[in-house]
Amino acid sequence: MLDLEHSLASFDLGHLHIIAELWGTPLQASDARRALQALVPALLDRELVGEVLESLPQDARLALDELCAHDGCLPWAQFTRRYGAIREVGPARRDRERPYLSPANPSEVLWYRALLARAFLDTPQGPQEFAFVPSDLLALLPREPASAGAPPGRAASQKERTVVLPAHDGILDHACTLLAALRLGAPPEALHQIPSPAWQALQLPISLPAQGLPAATLVDLLACAGLLDGAGQPLSEPVRLFLEARRGQALAALFSAWRASNQFNDLRHIPGLLFEGDWKNDPLRARQAILAWLANLPERTWWSLPAFVSAVRQAQPDFQRPAGDYDSWYIRDAQRDVFLRGFAAWDDVDGALIRFIICGPLHWMGILDLAAPTPGAPATAFRPSAWAEALLKGAELEGLPAETLKLDAASDGALRVPRLVPRAARYQVARFAAWEGERDGVYLYRLTPASLSLAQKSGLRIPALLALLSRHAAALPPSLGRALQRWEEHGSEARLEQALILRVRTPEMLQTLRASRMARFLGDPLGPTVITVKPGARKKVLAMLTELGYLAEANIDE
Repeated sequence: MLDLEHSLASFDLGHLHIIAELWGTPLQASDARRALQALVPALLDRELVGEVLESLPQDARLALDELCAHDGCLPWAQFTRRYGAIREVGPARRDRERPYLSPANPSEVLWYRALLARAFLDTPQGPQEFAFVPSDLLALLPREPASAGAPPGRAASQKERTVVLPAHDGILDHACTLLAALRLGAPPEALHQIPSPAWQALQLPISLPAQGLPAATLVDLLACAGLLDGAGQPLSEPVRLFLEARRGQALAALFSAWRASNQFNDLRHIPGLLFEGDWKNDPLRARQAILAWLANLPERTWWSLPAFVSAVRQAQPDFQRPAGDYDSWYIRDAQRDVFLRGFAAWDDVDGALIRFIICGPLHWMGILDLAAPTPGAPATAFRPSAWAEALLKGAELEGLPAETLKLDAASDGALRVPRLVPRAARYQVARFAAWEGERDGVYLYRLTPASLSLAQKSGLRIPALLALLSRHAAALPPSLGRALQRWEEHGSEARLEQALILRVRTPEMLQTLRASRMARFLGDPLGPTVITVKPGARKKVLAMLTELGYLAEANIDE
């Protein structure tokens, strides 16, 4: 920071006389340079500093105390939002209207007393404008640093923590499901456009929660963990290691990757926001700020989420904004179709980011328990989970259940795979079987000729499937084993299909139809007076029968 001499160097003689007058110190000088040389030593008198502090209005003293508590420096935009902007007046207007005698806010009180200065200072993010107390003057001020042990906000009320949503490790099971879906050809680029509930309708091999953890978000989490390539496809060896790892080890690895990632952009995963333009934010900077505040939470104590967000807005609102810039990010509210710009939109963007990180990644990956006032309501409280300490230290989480269960293979080809069957085994099962959904923590698959053909095209063979089932199924029905072996040798030996049937009165009539131009719409004969009709040809066949002199009935449910 600049010292007093350098922070006053740009002021004219009239401004320096104002400072001297407000400090009650005489100043006899004919130009600004000599006035500055005389004024600075006079202001750096500890006893005089004490007298000036005693004379400050209470709100100005609070503003100065906050600056001192932050090592004498805060972003200019943040300080003036809280304590008021300084009116821009030229020397002539200033001397005529004398605003220093009736300051509009605490900022002006400090400004005209040289207790507040303004300058661009270098930061890791580039030059930013700051409000600060000149360094040599700061050394003479009493300071009480902000308590490092106090997190923003307050403890949660009983109402805010009525319904508890404990942290869990379900993200590992969703990750396994999604990796299998991607391996089978689900298009990763579509995940950012298709809401999770639509996946089942599209018959893609995946089922994720309609709320909570969207498929697109999970794809980006897996990518930042190094499990996907640039095209969004699973990387064989990293995926194998991830799925074979113990659950506690895998969860710790996923959290550590997210915590250190510049690639995963939490802001752009907030539901309901649309992003336009080529501006960039720093997701790691914002994430680290939030994690630093959470590090001071009391152990196993419920904390109010609304109060936490509100306290950050008051104390450190620019945690993700370089130089307090609230106008260059083009973010639109999808529901209201309005742009969210300016500090007035802080809660819709910056506050929403805090809520997303707390209720999203930190809950999904086991760091925070959540609570709500009523079932199904948004979370209003959070606390460190029983797993938080180990995960935040980057250690493997102990105590999670081992994946030792067996899958159930039925003679009709149905496979029921409980959640605690080894994830690596379920991933391989998914490559051979058709996906039928999930029910109560059990993943449902079925072996079909189509699924086996798809596996065969990927280079997978029936002996590998039989070995997989032998290791991980509670029992392999002999009939299923024989059916799989016969399919390996002969392919499908039977086919069940739905057909439209044309039944005529005499064999001669059928021969006449087969000899006419209607023949191209007819399929295989099923008897002397019965023949199949090709798909989509019903109306054409009825019309041609009439043209040939036959009025036909259509006993078909539309």
